[in-house]
Amino acid sequence: MDKNGEVKLLKPKLKLYLAAPRGFCAGVDRAIKMVELAIQKWGAPIYVRHEIVHNKFVVDQLRSKGAIFIEDLNDCPSDRPVIFSAHGVPKSVEKEALDRKMIYIDATCPLVSKVHNEAQRHFSNDRQMVMIGHEGHPETIGTMGQLPAGEVLLVETVSDVQKIEPRDKNLLAFITQTTLSVDDTIEIITALKKRFPNIIGPHKEDICYATTNRQTAVKVMSTKTKTMLVIGAPNSSNSNRLVEVGLKAGCSYACLIQRATEIDWVALKDISSIGLTAGASAPDELINEVIAAFKDRYETTVELVETAIENIEFKVPKILREFS
Repeated sequence: MDKNGEVKLLKPKLKLYLAAPRGFCAGVDRAIKMVELAIQKWGAPIYVRHEIVHNKFVVDQLRSKGAIFIEDLNDCPSDRPVIFSAHGVPKSVEKEALDRKMIYIDATCPLVSKVHNEAQRHFSNDRQMVMIGHEGHPETIGTMGQLPAGEVLLVETVSDVQKIEPRDKNLLAFITQTTLSVDDTIEIITALKKRFPNIIGPHKEDICYATTNRQTAVKVMSTKTKTMLVIGAPNSSNSNRLVEVGLKAGCSYACLIQRATEIDWVALKDISSIGLTAGASAPDELINEVIAAFKDRYETTVELVETAIENIEFKVPKILREFS
């Protein structure tokens, strides 16, 4: 009862484990800056082929500043700049922009570009490529589109490894999408090496540092709580993988939400602890919004679960660093 004689309900206690690292990675941060700088340099509208990153909140913010998101270059006038998304594009898209003499800026994550370069190098050495990735994902489409049709065979699962029929089983190399489950990918690579002993892979894992770090934090967090929320978009590959990793690591409840309004409070009614992380394209605003929502309902203690410190930064292209 407070000093006015009114009954004051006590909030239940909650331990909120906050993963670190979480949220934006260097590639996402760079891509968003590129759109903002392009609008500053050339004025609105600036066209962006595909969502610059897979997050509705980010896309809507950039749209409000003057970005127009398209899926086909035919929807972009030739006299306006166009930016290619962080996921990368097939070579045919770049050729179309060149043929139309468009100003185009490539916001492909440098770690995705590294995979593109690997594919090109192996192709130059007469090796056919096996790509471990998700069919239809823009990164997979962009990477496979670096080489002529038929030069890249896609596998999504261990069982897919038994189905592919390469030209020459002794002239194979594998590459991977950068946002996969680390553990699932290791299983697929093991299956590939078993069926094709002479297959070669990258010197260093293609799965990016941010994907690996966020999955590691989820595994550690799952030793402290069996309930987890992942902030991210439904079409975000790395965010969906975080949910899967949490469930595989022993969480009884792991759910993907885009923001606080999507929290299922009924499903969480009996919890005393929860883990919170965010995919690589989820901004701090959404993370803070979810934490605030828990503090409204619970007497919340936040504990950081830090498994790595990230200080990587990717520079924007020279054309956006030099304003005329």
